[in-house]
Amino acid sequence: MKIAVPVADGQLAMHFGHCDAFALIDADQESGEIRSVEESASPPHQPGVLPKWLGEQGVEVVIAGGMGQRAQRLFADQHIRVVVGAPAEPPEALVKLFLQGNLETGDNICDH
Repeated sequence: MKIAVPVADGQLAMHFGHCDAFALIDADQESGEIRSVEESASPPHQPGVLPKWLGEQGVEVVIAGGMGQRAQRLFADQHIRVVVGAPAEPPEALVKLFLQGNLETGDNICDH
């Protein structure tokens, strides 16, 4: 399973569309182990670009702090699950919690 986390300064970037890079994490869903972590610069922020680009990277899940409703729909169109309301923590820690079913999420901090 490939999981994307928008990052800034080594932690989850709270506003999805304005991050500089993504941690692209390949994880084994059954064992809960992280196989590899790659940080990739994000393409320029334009409506609809990130869902398609992350889909091309093989991403199945995006963990975000906040994300607008339109972006969430575009991810759904790419068959990518979106988890919003995650805290500002290192991406590997968030993915491990997600795989264990223990990722606590709060409100979606994005209202557009």
